[in-house]
Amino acid sequence: LGIGLSVDDFGTGYSSLRHLSKLPVNSLKIDRAFVSDLAQGSDEAAVVQSIVLLGKSLGKSIVAEGIETPAQVEHLLAMGCAMGQGYHLSRPIVAELVDKMLAGLAAQAHAAPGHQRFERPALFH
Repeated sequence: LGIGLSVDDFGTGYSSLRHLSKLPVNSLKIDRAFVSDLAQGSDEAAVVQSIVLLGKSLGKSIVAEGIETPAQVEHLLAMGCAMGQGYHLSRPIVAELVDKMLAGLAAQAHAAPGHQRFERPALFH
């Protein structure tokens, strides 16, 4: 069906490494608690880097939650995490605007192939 599964809020609660290796999961979403306090050399940075390396070694996509600043984007990109969500990238939108947002993203990708996934869609500039 083309549907993928993600482990949400990875690194908190009942996230289990045993389940990670057994379940058919496509991606890990790094909990916003780690991203919000992200600073170079911090304990949170070490946890995020570990999740990115673990996920990549298992062939999983990595998504960072709660991105609110350009500095967080830079830290995440430096760690190898190229996908994310949060207010810095986009505020929540109503369903009727999704098509417009996707058209803007497609135009942006066509105009600048290979751009960073963290760039804001043209709709939100």
